[in-house]
Amino acid sequence: MLAPKLRVARPTNDLAALVHFYCEGLGLERLADFTAHHGFDGVMLGHPGAPYHLEFTREDGQLVAPAPTAEHLLVFYFPDAAAWQVAVARLEAAGYAAVPAHNPYWDAHGRTFADPDGYHVVLQQAAWAL
Repeated sequence: MLAPKLRVARPTNDLAALVHFYCEGLGLERLADFTAHHGFDGVMLGHPGAPYHLEFTREDGQLVAPAPTAEHLLVFYFPDAAAWQVAVARLEAAGYAAVPAHNPYWDAHGRTFADPDGYHVVLQQAAWAL
């Protein structure tokens, strides 16, 4: 049986700012996009062949509130320390500074960054054992 693929979909007010954060900063690729689809513009970001991707949409005439709390997280696990260091350096080089995690657990072996909408992305230097 094939495992399902995961799409995390979220609205935003500024697609370009999120594309910069997730592509230039986090290293995701632009997989697809659409314009004026029933009043929505959107972009799908991820890695080709990965079992997940992120979709960000902007709806004409709608204003989206920023992240409701600092605990709305996307967590990326990097078991390889060198790959983790490259990912952190890429976000910093793209102009993003790490922020303290609301839950100190994430600071023990990771770095947290806030995207332009205020959602937090954790780069965790650990294997995901589940």
